[in-house]
Amino acid sequence: MTEHIREDPKIAAAAERQMQAWALYQEIAGRILRPDEEHPPGRELGPFLTISREAGAGASEIAEMVGRKLGWEVLDKSLVDYVARRGHLSRSTLALVDETEANWAYDTLGPWLDHNIIPHEKYVALLTRIVMAAARQGKVIFVGRGGRFLLPYDRGPGVRIVASEKYRVAQIMRRQNLSAADARRFVQDVDRGRRDFVQRFFHRDVADPHQYDLVVNVEHLGPLAAAELIAQACRP
Repeated sequence: MTEHIREDPKIAAAAERQMQAWALYQEIAGRILRPDEEHPPGRELGPFLTISREAGAGASEIAEMVGRKLGWEVLDKSLVDYVARRGHLSRSTLALVDETEANWAYDTLGPWLDHNIIPHEKYVALLTRIVMAAARQGKVIFVGRGGRFLLPYDRGPGVRIVASEKYRVAQIMRRQNLSAADARRFVQDVDRGRRDFVQRFFHRDVADPHQYDLVVNVEHLGPLAAAELIAQACRP
């Protein structure tokens, strides 16, 4: 089976195109998207807030509360909707590459076998354009999807929302009506996918507290107090 794949010229060509695309996206990321680089004049960003989160910590709910307090737009799953519309892509297809673990076979062979499949690299390229455009408009909250690492650190605060696994598993059990074992598996799978996504495309450790201006333990503070604390960090 492996030898057959190696010898198939169409598959080999698809793999070569994927490797070239990966190299191009890496070059773009390295040249343009470094948080510590200056942006060109006339392309000011912000104000904005980026929120990173552990699975089950309730970041979406907290982001919505912060958005209401500040009068800012919240881009969470709606970011994927924007990418789908801009790229004329299926929302369900994008769910397979949205903050998920890299899969070489999927990214390399998938588009060749099914033209509706989008590789991770193309998704990140489209996502980058949407995030940068929204950041230029300002007054926006980005939830996950590498927003912290796409945008310059000095233009907007970055927050990480965390809680113990026990707390997060309990939240997922309640919200999704799952057993404890299934909820724990869900939390671990989602966290692993987000960690891999950020490491692969932004070369950062999403769980490193030094990447953020504020790390909030929602288990200790509760969602309301967490939202108020984060909103205060965004006010002049």
